[in-house]
Amino acid sequence: MKVEQISIFLENKPGGLTNVTRVLRDTKINIRALSLADTTDFGVLRLIVDDVAKAREVLKAQGMTVGRTTVVGVEVPDRPGGLYEILELLSRENINVEYMYAFVERSGENAVIIFRFDNTDRAIDILLRNGHRVLPGEKVHGL
Repeated sequence: MKVEQISIFLENKPGGLTNVTRVLRDTKINIRALSLADTTDFGVLRLIVDDVAKAREVLKAQGMTVGRTTVVGVEVPDRPGGLYEILELLSRENINVEYMYAFVERSGENAVIIFRFDNTDRAIDILLRNGHRVLPGEKVHGL
């Protein structure tokens, strides 16, 4: 039920993001979802890719700082209030969403949102007990 995400720390200057995408292109690694956050001096690029181990290896070989994090892919009803219902449930259960971002593809009639929680196992349990679909990592990496 957990998804592996890689995080790359980049200097906030022209060409950094281009370099990452070039390395992934050259090694035939497909980006499935991404989030880019920046500060004045650096950015954090978070990626869901189709081959996590290979992506980490090739990016590290290029001298990049690459981390690995566990996130959760959740199907969210693609209608007004769909995301609210999930966030309200998690809030009632005192689960904090540290960050989230949307996936590039839908799953059936639902959107897919990537979440990072302060208590991943508990969040997964709450979502499942309340009838929400949490996608297995292999499904998310293969979308």
